[in-house]
Amino acid sequence: MTLTHNENNKNNLTKGIVLFAHGSRDPLWSRPLQAVAQKIRDDAANALVDCAYLELCSPSLLESVTTMVSAGIKSITVVPMFLGMGKHAREDLPLLVAELTTTYPNTEFLLQPAVGEDERLIQTLCDIALQK
Repeated sequence: MTLTHNENNKNNLTKGIVLFAHGSRDPLWSRPLQAVAQKIRDDAANALVDCAYLELCSPSLLESVTTMVSAGIKSITVVPMFLGMGKHAREDLPLLVAELTTTYPNTEFLLQPAVGEDERLIQTLCDIALQK
């Protein structure tokens, strides 16, 4: 499991952030996602950050959230790392989060829109394509 945080701030953790992606059997596939998670850790000392996957690799969303709740986290944001609102982001993930709210009724869950729906990412991808 990749769940880590800044050891100097471990008593100040107030929220959890889970980057949720599809998953792949190829271990190199997750490197960019892990890089995003590390950048968040560097920028948000009060957050416990992890990556979780729908299938093909671990941890699952339930495993990641269970670890966070065990660490005392009471508010968890789930960030769908999808370019679009396909079936996984539109149907599967909301069902998984609904199950989590039943399993952990004392924990607040915030499910963000897929990252590809954010105008800032759209602009960044445009800049990359145009080699700006």
